[in-house]
Amino acid sequence: MMEGTEVPTAVPTAVPALATEPRFAQRLRQCLEQERLLDGRYGLQRVPGGRVAVPVLPEKLSQLCLPAEVPCELLGIQDPVPSRAARRLSPAQRLREELRRLLGAGWSGELERDVPHAWQRHGDLVLLSEDSFRAEPWERLGSVLWETVAKALGARRVARRGRVMPDGMRSPRVTLLLGQHGYTFDVTKCMFSPGNITEKLRVASLPCSGEVLVDLYAGIGYFTLPFLVHARAAFVHACEWNSHAVEALHRSLVLNGVRDRCHIHSGDSRQLQLCDVADRVNLGLIPSSEEGWPVACRVLKKDTGGVLHIHHNVETRPVPATPQSAVLLAEQGSPEAASPGGEAQHPAQHGGEEPLGARLRPEWQSWAEGTATRIQGLLAELHGRPWRSSVLHIEPVKSYAPHVHHLVLDLECRPVLPV
Repeated sequence: MMEGTEVPTAVPTAVPALATEPRFAQRLRQCLEQERLLDGRYGLQRVPGGRVAVPVLPEKLSQLCLPAEVPCELLGIQDPVPSRAARRLSPAQRLREELRRLLGAGWSGELERDVPHAWQRHGDLVLLSEDSFRAEPWERLGSVLWETVAKALGARRVARRGRVMPDGMRSPRVTLLLGQHGYTFDVTKCMFSPGNITEKLRVASLPCSGEVLVDLYAGIGYFTLPFLVHARAAFVHACEWNSHAVEALHRSLVLNGVRDRCHIHSGDSRQLQLCDVADRVNLGLIPSSEEGWPVACRVLKKDTGGVLHIHHNVETRPVPATPQSAVLLAEQGSPEAASPGGEAQHPAQHGGEEPLGARLRPEWQSWAEGTATRIQGLLAELHGRPWRSSVLHIEPVKSYAPHVHHLVLDLECRPVLPV
C-alpha cells in the first residue's frame, strides 16, 4: 500500500486488518497507534502466507495513509484474537468501550449513566434492568445498539425487563430486543428470579432421598428441579397456574431426565385435590405464601407429618451501620467485581443495613415463632388432635426492598402421639 493510496471502505463483515510481513508488523502497529487507527480490542495474529495481521478501526479505514516502506494488504479476520488489554476488561468495562466506539463524539456522561453495571443472564440471553438505555439517543440507534450490547457481553439475545405485573402469576413485563425466544422458557411470559440462587443451592443439598414433595408454586421449576435432580426426592407434585410456565417446566423435566418422577398439577394450587401425601412442602411465593398454608397442612402426611419451607417477606427495623459492617460491605465490592461474568450474582444491600445473614434479627425470630404457632393451630384443627411445630432454620435469601428481607422458614410439623 503506497503513501496516499485511498483505501476502499467496503470490507468483509469480519474485523478489518492490515496484513504484512512479520518484520514490518510492529512498525505497522506503531503507525496505526500514532494515527489513532489501531483497533485496540484485538491483538496481532498470524494469517495464511506467513504474514501478521494488525486490526484497524472500521470507521477509520478511509483515513489510512501509511509509509511506502511498510507493504500491507487489507483483509478481514473472521475470528480475531482479543488483545491483552481487552482480556483484562470486565464485561461492564468492555460494554462501555464498545458503546464509546459506537457513539464516537456523541458519547457523554449522561449517556454513560444510562449504561447498566450489572444484568441477569439466562443461557445465551442477557436481561437488562428497566432503566437501561432509556435516553433518546440510545433509541435512535435501534438494532445496532442491541447488537453491540450482545457482542460486548457474549450473548445472542437481549431483553429488557419492566416491573412484575400484579396479576397473581407475577407475569413479567419483558421486551425482547434482539433474537428469538428460547426453548426452555420465555422470559416475557414466565417469572424468573436469579436472586433465589442461594436458596436453590440450599434446597439441592437437603436430604430428601425417598421423600415425596409438594411444590405449591412451581413456576418454571427452579425449586422443583433441585429437589429432584440433586436432593434426590423420590417424587414431586408440582403446582402451577401459568400455562407458559407449565410448558417450560415440562421441557425442563424432560431435559433433566426426571419427567417420570414429577406430576404437574396445572391450575390454582388452592384447589389442589391432594391430601396426606407429602413428607415435605415448598411454599416459594413472596411477598407471602400465607394463602397456601391450609393446603400445605392438608397435603402433609397425617400420621408422620413433615417439613414446610415457608417463604415470606419480613420488614426489619433499620440497624445503625457499624465500622465492622462498613468494612465488610466495602470488601464485598460491586456486583460486577464480585462476578467475572459481570452479572449481579449476590443480592444487593440497601443503605443503612447490615450484610444479609450477619445475625438473626428479632423481627425474623418473631415472625418464625408466630408462623409456627399458626401452622400448629391449622394442623390441630384439620386433624382434630394436637400437633407440634418446631423452627428448624431461618434462611435469609435476599434483600427485597429497603429494610424488607425475603426469608425462608424451615418448619418441622409432627403429630403428638398418644402416650
